[in-house]
Amino acid sequence: MQSSSRRKFLEKTSLATLAAVYSPGYYFHICSRPKLEKVVIGHGDFKYSVEKSWGNLDPQKTPVNNCHEMVQDHQGRLILLTDHPKNNIIIYDKSGKLLDSWTLDFNGAHGLSIHNEGGTEYLYITDVARGSVVKTTLNGKIVLSLKSPGEIGAYEAHAVYRPTETTIGPNGDIYVADGYGSQFIIQYNFKGEFIRKFGGDSFLSENKFKQVHGVTLDTREANHPTLLCSARIKNTFKRFSLEGEFIEDIYLPGAFISRAVIDGENLYSGVCFGMTKENFNMQLNLGFVTILDKNNQVISNPGGTKPKYKKDGKLEMMLQEQPVFKHCHDVCVDNDKNLYVCQWNAGKIYPYKLHRV
Repeated sequence: MQSSSRRKFLEKTSLATLAAVYSPGYYFHICSRPKLEKVVIGHGDFKYSVEKSWGNLDPQKTPVNNCHEMVQDHQGRLILLTDHPKNNIIIYDKSGKLLDSWTLDFNGAHGLSIHNEGGTEYLYITDVARGSVVKTTLNGKIVLSLKSPGEIGAYEAHAVYRPTETTIGPNGDIYVADGYGSQFIIQYNFKGEFIRKFGGDSFLSENKFKQVHGVTLDTREANHPTLLCSARIKNTFKRFSLEGEFIEDIYLPGAFISRAVIDGENLYSGVCFGMTKENFNMQLNLGFVTILDKNNQVISNPGGTKPKYKKDGKLEMMLQEQPVFKHCHDVCVDNDKNLYVCQWNAGKIYPYKLHRV
């Protein structure tokens, strides 16, 4: 038989355990643990555990079609752009909790950029279906609508305009990538007045594009900011001056890239389409993420093959290795260096979170 003292000890221990289990704090801690996949993806110092359910919401209340892009505001909130007209914008905290949502009724919402202007942040949103580029508050109020190149005489009559992305220059100039249209970068001043266009459609010309899907301000050289434009069909980031002069190519064989995302010294990009060893054409459901260092050398491919450089310095073909992703349309980097991956044409799934390990 148990002694009286031992019996009292067990009773106290059991009551303490029950109190802890049923306390709100304990319950929240258990339920808020990330549901991580067993596989770790990536290479070198850039490896990640995948949380596929991070962004899951009730699709009846907050549906998505394609999760196109995501940015983080100064409060640390994660702002997702979708092309579902019920909610173009979905705002999360870093735990995946829904904070807010709103819509512009855009069914072609595609590009999302954030810019701080004198302490106030604004969103720049492109709609490929309407050929629209708007500037909004974080609450969805439109404060500026850019006129199309056709309206201002920058395009010839009947030229196609389907803008996919924007970036904002150091002086407030707005650069628009016409990635699904006539393949130009169109430059406006902060008032929305046309300055110039550059680029155009050509597979062979080094200063022209094939699907200029994204445009990004590269600030890694603080005294010499430039533009990185993604020529997706060429598997290449093309660097231009802020005045539209071609500087260099960054060739990423095998990777049909989305926009460049700059964080610190690194460049991140979603690879929306891939290749196979047998077929060098664009292939569906073979996406991954690619990460470059300050010298634009690939250092990690989460979901893809380990980057390898030949003796001559050329990068070998990069392929999907682990079927974690279908089509990576964008990557967002939070202030803890975790990643959030938005996917196109992936069965209406919400963003995945990649926890840095």
